[in-house]
Amino acid sequence: MYSELYPVNNEIRRAQLLDGLWRFQFDPKGLGGKEDWAGKGLPDPISMPVPASFADLFTEAWQRDYCGDFWYETDVCVQEVRPERRYYIRFGSVTHRCRIFLNGQAAGEHEGGFLPVIADVSALLRPGRNRLTVLANNELNETSIPCGAVRSKADGRKAAQGYFDFFNYAGIHRSAWLVETPAEAIQDYSVRFALEKDAALVTYEVEAGGDGEVSVLITDREGNEAARGEGRKGTLRVEQPRLWQVRSAYLYTLTVLLTKDGKTLDRYDAPMGIRTVAVEGQRILINGQPVYLKGFGKHEDSEILGRGFSWAVAKRDFECMKWIGANCFRTSHYPYAEEWYRMADEEGFLIIDEVPGVGLMRSFANFAAAGAGKSNGFFGDCPDVELLQKNHRSAVEEMVLRDKNHPSVIAWSIFNEAETVTPAARDYFAPLFETARKLDPQSRPVTGVLEKTSSPDRCLCWPMMDFICLNRYYGWYISGGDLEEARRQFEEEMDQWAEKAPGVPFVFTEFGTDTLDSLHKLPSVMWSQEYQQEYMDMNFSVFDRYPFVQGELAWNFADFQTGQGIMRVNGNRKGLFSRNRQPKEAAFAFRRRWEQK
Repeated sequence: MYSELYPVNNEIRRAQLLDGLWRFQFDPKGLGGKEDWAGKGLPDPISMPVPASFADLFTEAWQRDYCGDFWYETDVCVQEVRPERRYYIRFGSVTHRCRIFLNGQAAGEHEGGFLPVIADVSALLRPGRNRLTVLANNELNETSIPCGAVRSKADGRKAAQGYFDFFNYAGIHRSAWLVETPAEAIQDYSVRFALEKDAALVTYEVEAGGDGEVSVLITDREGNEAARGEGRKGTLRVEQPRLWQVRSAYLYTLTVLLTKDGKTLDRYDAPMGIRTVAVEGQRILINGQPVYLKGFGKHEDSEILGRGFSWAVAKRDFECMKWIGANCFRTSHYPYAEEWYRMADEEGFLIIDEVPGVGLMRSFANFAAAGAGKSNGFFGDCPDVELLQKNHRSAVEEMVLRDKNHPSVIAWSIFNEAETVTPAARDYFAPLFETARKLDPQSRPVTGVLEKTSSPDRCLCWPMMDFICLNRYYGWYISGGDLEEARRQFEEEMDQWAEKAPGVPFVFTEFGTDTLDSLHKLPSVMWSQEYQQEYMDMNFSVFDRYPFVQGELAWNFADFQTGQGIMRVNGNRKGLFSRNRQPKEAAFAFRRRWEQK
């Protein structure tokens, strides 16, 4: 068993960052396997930065839109390889699937482009220079998540067609590491919390190799001991705890030690926020107090980097979200890089953590049709629904395993805008919701995100949800340009939900208009700054009318790249911020509202 814990450096563990310029080569004919590129080296490579998407780094359309196999290669140098140690290659993600080789030998493989890829290379690593090779592929199909298809062009090239409205960026999007641990190592840990009047109970469970003894220590910011315990399971009592609060985070340090015969075998330190999450009636509670969610659906998307992680971009995004008064974001439509969660833990932001369950509706290749409530069935005629469900379940398991200890994560989202109106859909999703609930030690709420087709009179999946998330575009895809008619239709649906699901919280996870920051017009027209503001005012008035609405996450935080189309002007322009993170006029109205909300 290998550890999926975030890499750390201390007196026992080593984590060598492998980011930088790698060698890279497209493989449109799939020759690399036949010609043993992993063993012989890439025959004609170019330089490629890691982490980053490759698409926006080129000036030729075929490279930007490339679909198929592609290879990365770099050298990993180590001074010594000790037989009593274990060595792992760890990628934050490789999109959408990959095989890992070290010195020409297969080390591991992974399906899914948004969660860690870990390969045990203990038997393959040697002192000196080692060649690390990655064969990746960004094709889409109806058993991958996200879902899509591949078509062949007249010249034989492949083209990806996603059943979703964001660009199919690919590459090594997150950091790569060589991780070194003891042979008997701490593999994982879980924490959950209960609050008393003047104390917090911290129940922990540690997984570790071998038969060593486990001890756990909790210290405060100043390094003072707050609680200590022995054993692989236990409950610690923290007196007069400082709670992790929304936008006012307090983090303790949890230290796990593995010892044997008085010798420390392994040590792992991690930040820990003490807080509880619950749904009670129509309210979402943090530490027993109701919270109204204010924020965004986002994308990992920025100029040049594409979906590649950047500390600078993340820092700017958090500063913009703090400026506007937000407290929450949804990781639409896939788990983000782990660094986002670590920053959210420090800043006190709430996260709805979403698995890449997007594109589970063929009509979403036409996002306007889906937004207007027109869809086709999916699960009843999916070519291999069992394999799709297997891949979906694996992503749920990996997401919960990776993110279960982050105080910022307050809910799991199992899908975005899927087909939910057939018995086949209900049967497909029920075990996925069960998986998330079974694996999460903190029993967070589990939800999914419904588009217009999933109406109160048709949706069969909303009863599985602890709170209901709605994406609604009344005034844009529905009755665009006529906000009075849009309001009437919107309130008509909300009245139906009030009867159908009484006592359940609702969160709006998408609402917005495409807006050009250069366009002004009176009277307003769609795409103008004035129309975006009037549209938002209409939505706000509807939200405020219904007490069971417990959150508003605008779509989108910032403009982002999509595929080309006649309804997209160099991407989706629904951001309250431009793609280079400057506010549109509606951002100031949100700031005024959220300062008072």
